[in-house]
Amino acid sequence: MSALQAIKRFRIRELGVTALPSSAFVKPAPKSKLNPSSSRNKVPVASIENPFIPKLNPKTGRWAPPKYSLRRQALLVKKARESGTLALLPPGPKISVIEIAAASRQGIVPRLSASEKSQNVAAPWTRPVEWTGEVKEKKVLGAEVGNRLYAGKKRMFKGHKWQRIAEKREKRRALLMRSMPKRVREFKQYYKRRRPNPLKPPRTAKNAKLPF
Repeated sequence: MSALQAIKRFRIRELGVTALPSSAFVKPAPKSKLNPSSSRNKVPVASIENPFIPKLNPKTGRWAPPKYSLRRQALLVKKARESGTLALLPPGPKISVIEIAAASRQGIVPRLSASEKSQNVAAPWTRPVEWTGEVKEKKVLGAEVGNRLYAGKKRMFKGHKWQRIAEKREKRRALLMRSMPKRVREFKQYYKRRRPNPLKPPRTAKNAKLPF
């Protein structure tokens, strides 16, 4: 299924426009110079509950989960970005009101069928919709600068052990490398004193004890 078809199926399912003819949603006629305030042919705005947010039951006082899970919401948002129909989705946890407003200002150019193009009518699933329900957007620290992982935290996460001791190891390595020539010279002198002639057996200390 293409990205545009997925968004179209979502809108048709929510708006319930499968049984309505295409001629029921006529494009608004251009405003005439004589009567610019004419609203005779304006497309009606439908009021539909937002399926991306939880719903409160007034009788029981309990919250019902959203109609679409977060995974399905993220998938719809992804497909809407690919097809350029982001303004057709309702706001939710995976897409903010600001993003939808910015997308709606750019405009939507959906693909129409041959019959719809000949009749000069708008696709029913693209009709304007007013999504009811309050969307509570969570403020995430660092989201505006693109760094949400460590925003508002005093130190880095636990991480791997080699990451935690990396700085300490670098300091110790630098300290050892600073005195490395001296240590190499002492090391060679030690074995040179112990075995002046490598072809002869090593010298044994006087206080050395036998293993038996």
